[in-house]
Amino acid sequence: MFTPPAVQESGFQPSDRPITVDNVGANNKLAELAKAQHPRILATYGGEYSDPKLERMVAKVVGSLTVVSANPTQTYRITILNSPNVNAFALPGGYLYITRGLLALANDSSELAAVIAHEMGHVTANHGLQRQQLEAEEGLATKVVSDVLGDSPTAKAALIRGKLRLAQFSRNQELEADAIGIKSIGEAGYDPYAAGRFLQSMSAYTDFRSISGATDASLDFLATHPNTPQRIDLAQRHARQFGAPGVGTRDRDSFLAGIDGLLYGDTPEEGYVRGETFLHPGLGVSFTVPDGFIIDNSAAAVTATGPGDIAIRFDGVSIDKNRALTDYIRSGWVAGLDDSTVKQETINGNEAATAHAGAEGWQFDIAVIRAGGQVYRLLTAAPSASTSLDTVARSVSGSFRILSPAEKAALKPLHIRVLTVQPGQTMGSLAAQMVGVDRKLDLFRVLNALSPGAAVSAGDKVKIVTDK
Repeated sequence: MFTPPAVQESGFQPSDRPITVDNVGANNKLAELAKAQHPRILATYGGEYSDPKLERMVAKVVGSLTVVSANPTQTYRITILNSPNVNAFALPGGYLYITRGLLALANDSSELAAVIAHEMGHVTANHGLQRQQLEAEEGLATKVVSDVLGDSPTAKAALIRGKLRLAQFSRNQELEADAIGIKSIGEAGYDPYAAGRFLQSMSAYTDFRSISGATDASLDFLATHPNTPQRIDLAQRHARQFGAPGVGTRDRDSFLAGIDGLLYGDTPEEGYVRGETFLHPGLGVSFTVPDGFIIDNSAAAVTATGPGDIAIRFDGVSIDKNRALTDYIRSGWVAGLDDSTVKQETINGNEAATAHAGAEGWQFDIAVIRAGGQVYRLLTAAPSASTSLDTVARSVSGSFRILSPAEKAALKPLHIRVLTVQPGQTMGSLAAQMVGVDRKLDLFRVLNALSPGAAVSAGDKVKIVTDK
């Protein structure tokens, strides 16, 4: 909790446990709403990301903004979310959230300040009064397949994953928050042009991801915040009120020191996506999806979508070790099951059972595999008219295997590392040092906000992604 006017760095202590929303005023209904939503936010975005060095850096930025806030009596609580998605948002009562994915994309303190000040602008303008209740869109995680796919127009979205979707603010509210935020960062001494600059970075990131297909776009900032060239232009016009470009501080070194070592991409607890293969060192299992499929690794399940509206879901269930897997498939959790298709099989030496089902314009392949004392499910869904279901399903289930001890030991999480460019190094040679990611040069440019025609010079600081 950050309360003005005390902004000394020593006054901001990093949390040593996941944040809890407590001590909420009994009569503050907006704060009570935020308190009720907080656990759902944490569950959707992977919980809190705790890193004292990073938290001190973020706290310093928040502290500098609170003293120039349009509502200096407002108290803010900020949580860094353990999610690779690029997002930040505010809830009524001063609850601010920012993902580690957004911190990885930003390049200096002024850009971080611009994002936080924008969200603080929603709070100070009382936009929470007009915000719709957050809604949970329940997906394949907890419902029988046919329940999820009852409405075919929403079937694909439901298949991808159940998610908490924040209701959008109106465009006018977004522009109002932009104006408040840019005024705040300018008054706090930051570069006011950072807002437009970071909007451009997020747009470049969205374009990059639309090709590479990483993660779920609906959990990203631009899904709930309209992003247009006009909005960037308006942000730059607000910034000009403080002077020409170059005014204000960017505080880049302090920011980069804060994010050096930041976890990038998937967490070890959720396993790793490496291209078209999912590998989980803790569970010791792996499977691969066909070319053209995009894997989305979330806290609830691993899903993949591909050509022809085909979707795959992978998860685990607890089943008595003596129970036959064919009996489990027939136990009622698969609606529309074709009982004649239930078969006992062996997949890469592991006990398994497979079956087919159909419901509401969709056909399904179900594969249940027992490995290492755990039972895993691979569900593949395709429109009823598709002729590709069996080919895709057999490819995926046939790729399921147990990882060797050496393979598990070799899997390491990815981190952001800040390097100082040495003489003779180029964007290409620096990007080549990155591991665990596709399209290295393109991602290097996006992470460092470098245009295709830009170059790096000796002494520059840049971010790369590595498992070291």
